[in-house]
Amino acid sequence: MANSAQAEKRARQAEVRRAHNMSLRSTLRTAIKKVRKAVAAGDKTAAQTVFNSATSTIDRIADKKIIHKNAAARTKSRLSAAVKGMAV
Repeated sequence: MANSAQAEKRARQAEVRRAHNMSLRSTLRTAIKKVRKAVAAGDKTAAQTVFNSATSTIDRIADKKIIHKNAAARTKSRLSAAVKGMAV
């Protein structure tokens, strides 16, 4: 446990930051699930629309370093391939 005022403050700040990062990560997972659900449903126009919004969400979270930029690129690439691979 923290033994100094400085260490106690750092612990408080770390907890607030952790909660905020968890919220952002949850938003990211939800966006990815929405794209996968639209692809599974077979509606290409809906999947494309959801993919576009998910792309901006993924980029925004990668910019904040919640996930690595390469992980974001890989996720977007795989989602894009899934959307493009759908029958018209």
